[in-house]
Amino acid sequence: MDQTKKQASRPPYGVIAVLMVGAFISFLNNTLLNIALPSIMKDLNIEASTVQWLTTGFMLVNGVLIPISAFLIQKFSVRHIFLAALGLFSIGTITAGFAHVFPLLLAGRMLQASGSAILMPLLMNVMLVSFPIEKRGAAMGVFGLILMFAPAIGPTLSGWIVEHYDWRMLFHFITPIAIIVLLIGFFLLKDKKEKVNIRLDFLSVIMSSIGFGGILYGFSSAGSKGWDSPEVYGTIMIGIIFLFLFIWRQFKQNAPLLNFRVYKYPMFALSSVISMVVNMALFSGMILLPIYTQNLRGISPMDAGLLLMPGAILMAFMSPLTGKLFDKIGGRILAVVGLTIIVVTTYAFSKLTLHTTYTHLIIIYSVRSIGMAMVMMPVSTNGLNQLPKRLYPHGTAMNNTLNQVAGAIGTALMVTIMSNRTESEAKELGNAAMQHLTAPPTKAAIAEMKQHIMMQAMLNGINFSFLIATFIASVALVLAFFIKRSKQAEEIEGNGQANPAGKNATKNLAEN
Repeated sequence: MDQTKKQASRPPYGVIAVLMVGAFISFLNNTLLNIALPSIMKDLNIEASTVQWLTTGFMLVNGVLIPISAFLIQKFSVRHIFLAALGLFSIGTITAGFAHVFPLLLAGRMLQASGSAILMPLLMNVMLVSFPIEKRGAAMGVFGLILMFAPAIGPTLSGWIVEHYDWRMLFHFITPIAIIVLLIGFFLLKDKKEKVNIRLDFLSVIMSSIGFGGILYGFSSAGSKGWDSPEVYGTIMIGIIFLFLFIWRQFKQNAPLLNFRVYKYPMFALSSVISMVVNMALFSGMILLPIYTQNLRGISPMDAGLLLMPGAILMAFMSPLTGKLFDKIGGRILAVVGLTIIVVTTYAFSKLTLHTTYTHLIIIYSVRSIGMAMVMMPVSTNGLNQLPKRLYPHGTAMNNTLNQVAGAIGTALMVTIMSNRTESEAKELGNAAMQHLTAPPTKAAIAEMKQHIMMQAMLNGINFSFLIATFIASVALVLAFFIKRSKQAEEIEGNGQANPAGKNATKNLAEN
């Protein structure tokens, strides 16, 4: 009897392991593609504004599908969701690997996103219900260690593959791994799911798709089309209107697609806001640093990937440590220290020159990664810890959705600020240079002067964007002082008795 009880309460490590491998290859796929974009542009003869849709389209699909993940997790078993998600991801990977025209490549990329969007909320939900609140930090730390190896090896591996093979090898490399994990999941995942009598509200799905999709599309297009474009502000306005309608409808539903009542729990609401603000600031480094290293400094894709590797490895190894520290001291100290590091290092990136050493860049990025490891998982876990078990799927779906939105907004904001600043700086530097001319310059001198002015203008634009990102990160730092250790809320059972959320949480997942 006791042995049976012990087995029933034991976390389903087999299920978690399979889900983690699936999430890992999804993360790895994302980090592989960024370095290959210039090669894809050249091979398919497309412009930068077009190739960016490989990233933007991925974010759009994520933003649309993640809200539906809460419904799927409640309605279907882990086995069925995982097989469907990884199946879509595998089909998308195969399609992209054999694409010889951009529309087919984009279609494959969006199929990948449709699977990837479901994998992460699914894994997070299984982790939350499998571990008691006092052990959750350490479990999330190990989870972070495994997933952070993807950005650690992704850029360098991508640089090496692109230098020696065709860019399609990036997808061919992922395909057999995805199929093997899919087969392992098919034979090993045996969890059972009680029938849940809930239906998908298709009107909510449409409102959510137009709302989140419109906002993401508008902000993602702003960098190339400009904020004054009707296509940009029009889609953003439509997105906001439908988002308000979507939220209003969710409060009227007994079984909402996304349960916005999670925001009545103060620590979850605070962690959600901090995560969004941090994501906006951190995307500055992911977008601006490659532009600086490759466009201004002429650093090769391979070396640009190697530059990011020490920071990613540090972040991976810091995750279990911060998880254990979170269990002992809570999230506030970790968040305050981590965000202080992020603010200081982001400010250091706003002081880049055309002669900043490679070693200096590695050190700043690595220290910044330590700060990221101290913030992201502890803040998110502290917020989710306050939710009752029944709201875990909605909490994880909400966090993932809003982080996608924040990332898209942060990307568009930083790129737009950089572009506008570069343009204004180029005019000022050009006028200043013309005023100091004492004799008519030669054509060679004019060409050299223009090149120097554009490089300096772009550098000033990048530095100014990092400065704005510093202020954004400072907002998160101030909010971090209000974090308190979460206590899991109680939920009411059918008999009207309060019961600690999470009791017998692993009942359905323990059979593996």
